[in-house]
Order: sequence, then C-alpha cells, then structure tokens
Amino acid sequence: MIAFGPAVGIKTFIWQNNTRSALLLAGFPVLLVMLVFAVHVLALGSGLVGSTGGTLGDDLALAGRNTVASIPLAVVVSLVWFVVAYFGHQAMIDTITGAKKVSRAVEPELYNLLENLCISRGITMPSLRIIESPALNAYASGLRDGQYSVTVTRGLMKTLDRDELECVLAHELTHVLNRDVRTMVIASIFAGIISVVAELIFRAMFHTRGGNRSKNAVPLMLIGLAIGVVGYGLAFLIRMSLSRTREYVADAGAVELTKNPDAMISALRKVSGHSSIEAPEELRGMFLDNTADSSGFAGLFATHPPIERRIAALIEFSGGRDYVPYQAGPTTSVPTT
Repeated sequence: MIAFGPAVGIKTFIWQNNTRSALLLAGFPVLLVMLVFAVHVLALGSGLVGSTGGTLGDDLALAGRNTVASIPLAVVVSLVWFVVAYFGHQAMIDTITGAKKVSRAVEPELYNLLENLCISRGITMPSLRIIESPALNAYASGLRDGQYSVTVTRGLMKTLDRDELECVLAHELTHVLNRDVRTMVIASIFAGIISVVAELIFRAMFHTRGGNRSKNAVPLMLIGLAIGVVGYGLAFLIRMSLSRTREYVADAGAVELTKNPDAMISALRKVSGHSSIEAPEELRGMFLDNTADSSGFAGLFATHPPIERRIAALIEFSGGRDYVPYQAGPTTSVPTT
C-alpha cells in the first residue's frame, strides 16, 4: 500500500474514519442544542416570544428553559431526518446530480471494469450510476455494504481511455474500502440539518414584532447571532476536518489495484479544470475533483488537495510519469437536475 503524507496504513486509516464518524455522531447533538438555544435567544430578542421583562440574565435563563423544553422535539425531528437520509440518501443524491443506475447490459465495458476490480479485492460490487453531463468527475456514496454506489459522468467515460477510467473506478472503490465515503455521507446528512437550523436563526433576526420585543433586544440579538455563528462555524470545521489525506490515499489505492500510476496521473490531468458539476458543497466534497476549491487563503478550507500536488505525490511515491498536460476546451458547467 502506497501512502502519502504521514505514514498511514490502510487499517489505521479505516480506524481513523470510523473514529471520525463516531465523533460526528457524538458532536452533532451538542451543536444542535447550541443552535436551538440561539434560535430561542433570537426569538426573545425579535419579539417572537414574550420576554421576562427582567434583566438580560433573566431572558437568557428563559431561553435556556425554552431550549430544554424543545430538545425532545428537536431530537425527534433530527432522528426522523437521519432515518430518512440514512435509507434515502442515494435517492437524494441521484435527484441532485441526475445520476441514473445502469446495468451490465446498458454499459458492459464500464460495468466489467468495476466488477473486475471488486473481484480482485473479493468484495461485493457497488451499484453503478452515470450522470449525463459533459463534466469529468466521479464519486462514491453509501453507508454500508449492499448500499454503496460508484457514479461517473458521461464526459469522463468519453474522454478517458480504458486504463484511465479503470484507475478512476479504482480510486472511488478505494473510498468504499477505506470507509471514508461513509464518513462523508454522515457529515453531509448532519450539515443539512445544521443548515436548516442556521436558516431559522437568520430568519429570526429579521422578524420583529414591535411591542413584544424585550428591552434587552439588542444584546439578545447579538448573543443569539454570535452563538449561531460559532455553532455553524464549528459544524463547518468538523466537515473540513475530514482530512484531505483521503484523496491521496484513494489515488494510492487506485495504483495498488491497477498497478498503473501513469494512467492515474493521466486521468487526473484530463479531469483538472473540466470537473465542474452544480451540486451542494457537501456533495462536491465527495467528488473525484472539486473545482470550487480555491487557491490562496481560501484553499486552506478546500475539500481536496490541488491536482498538481496529487500528481506530484504519485510521481514521487509510485514512480509514475507525467506526460504533456491534457489540452481541451473548458467543459461548461451545466445543471444536472
């Protein structure tokens, strides 16, 4: 197994992803309660809920009691959303991206490539999906065996040769083997709930009821906003803490499966600059390449390492060769919904 960056064995990497999944599950209730409290504080400040008429501390205490009273409802709503997302996340992703499940009869060459890779590792083959988009991209999804899926775009199939396409499939299959695809899906599910609560916070900021507003309205609004920003920021940091190392390891896994580092490098060259698909940020984090990632300061929060660094790692650690960069007109980003 070739590993990039810090020395990380495959079993250690899987253990780390399992740990991250557990931390996401444990941290989410804390973030949810924090944001629900922010909603109640803002509701008092904006006049949506009658205040105590007392001090700022009295109003904050009331918001705390209201939060405790609403926790059961918040937990029930979150559990319902999680159950729906757990069993229906693939349908949601397919709706967003326009992905369609295909069989061997429809796409025999692509199907056989993935099947052969799965046979070589002795694992159950994920379902195969295609997005009818000219963009060059792919991703894996799923939470458990029997539910995993590998999706590629039509543009990727038309542009890459057989060896390059096999490497991309191996890259996505490595995400499945390493279980980091499960971590990303869980993070996306939680991010959806956090986003809804954050939207409630910002709506509360601009909804006032005049006479019902607390005399502590301004500090309440500021405190509620501050808590909301901190909570949303923590959720963002949790998502970004899902190490970008996963892409280096998946590239290495593709080389291990195919024994063809040159084809992996060539595939990344062709994908670079031509991978844009309209999708939520949480989903783009699962892609083979995310063109929304930026350089400079913003790049510190990118979901993917730059392709140039991924290629450099493949050259250094696998002995791959980088040929003339792929030349083609830019692929236009098109909605796939």
